[in-house]
Amino acid sequence: MLSPTLTILGVLFFSSVGFCKVYEDVADLPRLRYDYVVVGGTAGNVVANRLTENPSVSVLVLEAGVSNEGIVDAEVPFLGNDLLTPTGPYSWNYTTTPQTGLNGRTISYARAYLLGGCSSHNGMVYTRGAKDDFDRYAKLTGDEGWSWDQIFPYFLKTEKWTPPADHHDTRGQFNPRIHGTAGPISVSLSGFQWPDFQRRIIQTTEELPHDFPFNSDMNSGQPLGVGWVQSTIGHGERSSSATGYLAPGYIQRTNLDVLLHAHVSKLVNVTQQQGKPRFGGVQFRYGTSLFVAEASKEIILSAGSIGTPQILLNSGIGDHNTLHALGIPTVVDLPSVGQNASDHSYFALTWAVNSNDTMESITQNATRFNEAFDQWNTSRTGPFVFATPGTHAGWLRLSADSPAFEIHPDPSPGYGAPHFEVLFVPSGAGVPGHFISLLMGMVSPVSRGSVAISSGDPFAVPLLDPAYLASEFDVIALLEGVKLAQKFLTAPAWQGYLGAPTVDFAAMNTTEQVVNLRANVLSGSHMVGTASMSARGAKYGVVDPDLKVKGIAGLRVIDASVLPTVPGAHTQAATYVVAERGADLVKQMWT
Repeated sequence: MLSPTLTILGVLFFSSVGFCKVYEDVADLPRLRYDYVVVGGTAGNVVANRLTENPSVSVLVLEAGVSNEGIVDAEVPFLGNDLLTPTGPYSWNYTTTPQTGLNGRTISYARAYLLGGCSSHNGMVYTRGAKDDFDRYAKLTGDEGWSWDQIFPYFLKTEKWTPPADHHDTRGQFNPRIHGTAGPISVSLSGFQWPDFQRRIIQTTEELPHDFPFNSDMNSGQPLGVGWVQSTIGHGERSSSATGYLAPGYIQRTNLDVLLHAHVSKLVNVTQQQGKPRFGGVQFRYGTSLFVAEASKEIILSAGSIGTPQILLNSGIGDHNTLHALGIPTVVDLPSVGQNASDHSYFALTWAVNSNDTMESITQNATRFNEAFDQWNTSRTGPFVFATPGTHAGWLRLSADSPAFEIHPDPSPGYGAPHFEVLFVPSGAGVPGHFISLLMGMVSPVSRGSVAISSGDPFAVPLLDPAYLASEFDVIALLEGVKLAQKFLTAPAWQGYLGAPTVDFAAMNTTEQVVNLRANVLSGSHMVGTASMSARGAKYGVVDPDLKVKGIAGLRVIDASVLPTVPGAHTQAATYVVAERGADLVKQMWT
């Protein structure tokens, strides 16, 4: 992609009124003892915001990365992919272990290294998942508070429905009755249109309604079908937990402090409280020095599905045998820490098209690219308000007689939940020409991976194994999903528009198709489960339904790592509601 110098270089010192409480230097912090210490991430800002609604409560947020302020790639929706370069300054630059299911390939894994966590870094797609997803969480935890009906008000609480930047007529493209209007996070339909491409997608739902029914709003809890993508964008800019939950009206609170460049290593200062170990502080590195932030009430880990288990393991919370081998004293023997990781895998299908109404008309044209950037700078309108994951999404299920079910029972939570996502993208191959892509995701996988540590050095890079396509079920299922994507393009709507595929997947036999899948599958970066919830008293799992770490006092995990299974959705919406309910659970205990 063409790109001018879009990133503001150097360090911002937050002289503006809105960010006077985000500290660049630990020496500027007014103290190192708070009621609550929250360790970073998307969810952490939510928790900090909600806890500091009580003016008598003090909260410190520790963020390892840099500020999101002034990073244009984190503001402009169209440029979001530029943040995901494997060696970029705003990513942890993780790489997976060799993936057995991908013929031993290692692949980069995107995790954000900036304020707001992955909400400042992701594709901005806003999908809540199926009612069945949350009802399964309630069943697995024995807590109806995690059911769809009881979690739904939190979706409304976090959301502020916002008109699209182009103010087009959105009737029939979403259901206003199921969206919030007063939350911190803006959610919107696309503010820039690709009319030729979009028209053919909707026409296909009319021509092939049995396989691809139209869904007017996939966020109702009943996502199956094809509908318009909703994104966390407001007034042409990315909306993140940093821009929303740390907005000027919140960050100015005298009881809320945020420290950047604070890389947490482990939890320290162990004492006993009512027969359980309790950590009194969070150790972090700033520059070359170590500091400890003390928490008088609770420590809350919101470091995400990689960072949270890494911190727990480095603190002596995990499998005793593994910790002993690394020379880490065991505080609590909790073998499930870092296990049970589930994630989405994606496979791209791309075709040339007989149209110039694609993203290549901008990315391969320097004049139009610069004009579009100028338009965004001037009015927050035009092509740069478009989020690149696509215009529409489809949520589909395997056929009832799929051979995949001979390998493994249905892993989805119910008949209203998808096995697949397909994203419809007006872009493609990265070579001269005009293309479209259908990005097919396996969103109800059987495969389970892990996050582990390799040494007693708390700053060593963790071992990340998403176990993509480790189960034969996932392979067979993804093949069926690819065939569904190909079937979508057989509708009359695509005649005369569709050119040749960049790779003729349909001409391959099954063996060749499997080889191609394993060689080209991509990461969804939607990992959950590594600090999973389970029922109170269960011998497995990491946290109880109230998100307290099992066997420990004063420690909770509030982020996507607590979800026992990956939802059939992009995970940011679920992360927000976990954080909103988690904050309420903390308040209830201390009120």
